[in-house]
Amino acid sequence: MLHTLQTKQFLKADIHTLWDFMSSPKNLAKITPEYMGFHILSNEADIAKMYAGQIIEYYVTPVAGIKMHWVTEITHVEHLHYFVDEQRFGPYKLWHHKHFLKEVEGGVEMIDIVHYKIPFGFLGKIANTLFIKKKLNEIFNHRFKTLEKMFNQ
Repeated sequence: MLHTLQTKQFLKADIHTLWDFMSSPKNLAKITPEYMGFHILSNEADIAKMYAGQIIEYYVTPVAGIKMHWVTEITHVEHLHYFVDEQRFGPYKLWHHKHFLKEVEGGVEMIDIVHYKIPFGFLGKIANTLFIKKKLNEIFNHRFKTLEKMFNQ
């Protein structure tokens, strides 16, 4: 079963500032909860600017101190409008994350749409119900609050 998580946020920033921040892989750690131990393994020079085809390799520790290796690819980039990251290796059977930015009066509307699938069939479905969905919401809520502090205060 495919699951979807969607968030929407208004940020008081100009499109160029917000795009520069959101499209920089270096800023992922700033908007990820500290307990997740987010650490980029990719070469610093290779993640300076996002581009289609870019591979980003990192470690995260999402549950019970278990360190996981995750590799994503930036598959699509339309400057100032959207980008898409997809998992190539990692904990999900499928991870497809679209980031949309739209200039609106007074700032930028940001929409994230994540489609994901959990491995392990029925057991994965139970795990999603019990804790994965909750954990993803927690991570995106943290990101929402962090961006609020950075751009709306």
